[in-house]
Amino acid sequence: MKYRRARFTAVAAVLALVAAGCSLEQAASGDTVKVVVGYQSKTINTVTAGTLLRAKGFLEQRLSKLTADGGTKYQVEWQDYDTGAPITAQMVAEKIDIGSMGDYPLLINGSRTQPNERSRTEFVSVTGYQPRGSLNMIVVNKDSPVRSLQDLAGKKVSSSVGSASDGLLRQALSRSGIDPKSGVEVLNQQPQIGASALESGQVQALSQFVAWPGLLVFQDKAKLLFDGAELNVPTFHGVVARRDYSNRHPEVLDAFLQAQLDATDFLHQRPLEAAKLVADGSGLPQEVVYLYNGPGGTSFDTPLKPQLIQAFKGDVPYLKSIGDFADLDIDGFVDDGPLRKVFADRGLDYNAAVGNFANPAPISGTDPVANRPATDPALASELWLDGLDTTQPAADPTALLRAVKQARAQGRKVRAAYIPDAELGTRWFADKALWVRTGDTYLPFTTPAAAQRYLTAHPGSTQLSYEQAVGEVRP
Repeated sequence: MKYRRARFTAVAAVLALVAAGCSLEQAASGDTVKVVVGYQSKTINTVTAGTLLRAKGFLEQRLSKLTADGGTKYQVEWQDYDTGAPITAQMVAEKIDIGSMGDYPLLINGSRTQPNERSRTEFVSVTGYQPRGSLNMIVVNKDSPVRSLQDLAGKKVSSSVGSASDGLLRQALSRSGIDPKSGVEVLNQQPQIGASALESGQVQALSQFVAWPGLLVFQDKAKLLFDGAELNVPTFHGVVARRDYSNRHPEVLDAFLQAQLDATDFLHQRPLEAAKLVADGSGLPQEVVYLYNGPGGTSFDTPLKPQLIQAFKGDVPYLKSIGDFADLDIDGFVDDGPLRKVFADRGLDYNAAVGNFANPAPISGTDPVANRPATDPALASELWLDGLDTTQPAADPTALLRAVKQARAQGRKVRAAYIPDAELGTRWFADKALWVRTGDTYLPFTTPAAAQRYLTAHPGSTQLSYEQAVGEVRP
């Protein structure tokens, strides 16, 4: 990865403006520069480059500073889409300048835009990532008898072809011995259409990216069948920029990346407020947003880390599996130069950030019920009581159950409770998890398969519901 920012002479800049459809008069008069940003309000692992960024106005503030210093005026246009595919189509048409999307859509974006120098994009930053891959999941109807991927053989599954969830579905089915092309019937549907199809019984499963699985489970319309973390392959979302636009307006890309860091810092420092802003901007319940955007959820960190790039390279064969896509040179597509500059301008160590793969915002603090710190990311849980604008940490899932029991005894209502899956570490709703008791310890699991693996390996353990666990846990 290299810093490949072209330095244009005045003549070259004018020619570029003319090629982009601007007249010489426009180029000379210093008219307002427009930047079109494509984002996905409901894909909440892109919020630091989309919904939250827009709500806080960080990009406009950064660009206003350039204008205040005697520079050009800027106009930001935000375009909201359901998936990454239409953003890529608009970038190919040179109508979107900066966009954000998941890893598989990023592959398609790079492949589709590379042939044309005007539309060609570069992958310039990450919004959020999950080291094991739990940003994509497969759910079934809440009353479905399906308990494993093998049970989906011969059935209809909804997904969005070309999305990260489609990549998950193909990998998961293949690992389960099912041919993703002939073993199931995949319906190519937008997330909300697929959600309706699942609820009506038109499909037997839905494979989607965040926040759709969490939303449907939260609404009691679905239950989790397969956690993408079982693949143990990093998944991420990121930002692409048209190189032609960035070369003509490097100050805009710089302002965007600065603003993305502003949004990332805000999310880390004020997670509940950030979740409220994202909920308002996306129409998603705040509890669902906080599941992913809260501490211990998605790792919101901008550097292009080697683990993510390596996983990205491993995704390249997916292009050939879904159609006639041009080969994509990942090393040529990834450009961390602009982000390195932003880090340097802030006095931050980019190399140190690249080398740290841990979640930059873990659950922390002292468990007020257990009276001990929540220090282990694999165990730390979180309780959100109704009527409060803050949450309380729990040292582990068993301690969380005690906190819930205590709150109920005090007449307090639990708005949401979050736990990490005991096997995979995925942050999930405590009341939607499958619980297993071993002695006095209670362990939560996201899927029936995960719970069964533990029960098989630990004879004498007992599976129980969330309500049973709360009811019998010792105070």
